[in-house]
Amino acid sequence: MLVVGLRWLAGLRWLAVGMGLAALGYGVDGLVTMSRATHPPQAARWLIGAVVLHDAVAVPVTAAVGLLVSRVVRAPYRAVVQGAMLVSAAVALASLPLWRGYGGSPDNPTVNPLPYGRNLAIVLGAVWAVAAVLIAVRARRARSGHAVPTVLAGSAELADSADSAELADSAG
Repeated sequence: MLVVGLRWLAGLRWLAVGMGLAALGYGVDGLVTMSRATHPPQAARWLIGAVVLHDAVAVPVTAAVGLLVSRVVRAPYRAVVQGAMLVSAAVALASLPLWRGYGGSPDNPTVNPLPYGRNLAIVLGAVWAVAAVLIAVRARRARSGHAVPTVLAGSAELADSADSAELADSAG
C-alpha cells in the first residue's frame, strides 16, 4: 500500500519537474528572442548579482539569525517567533520597491500615492501582535500544566521538558 503511494508521489514530482522546465524554457526563449525588450546582458548581470547576493549575504544572515533564535527563544515560543520572522521578511521583501519609492516620479505623485513605509510598519506590527498573543497563550497553557506541543514544521516534540519527563514517567 505504501509503495503505491510513493509511486504516485514520484509521478507527481516528475510532472512538476516537467512543468517547471517547460516554464523555464519559455522564459529563456522569450529572453533570447525578444532581446530588444529584455536586454539579455543586463538580465544576466542581474541574475549573477542575485545569486551572489543570496549566497554571500542572505544565507549567512539567515543562518546566524536562526542560530540566535534557537539559542535565545525557548522551545514553546520558537515556532511562533520563527513564523513571525518569516512572514515579516516576506512582506518586507515583497513590498521593498514600494516602501523604497522605486519607480516613483516627482512629476507624477500618483505612481506611488500611499505611505508604503507606514503601511509596512502597520502590517509588521499586526504580525508581531498576533505572535505576542500566541506566545502569551502558550505561556498560559504551560503555567496551567497543559503540554504545549510544537507541531509547526512537522515537529511533534513537547515544548516543555517537564511535560516530556511526565509523559516518559507515565509511559515507562
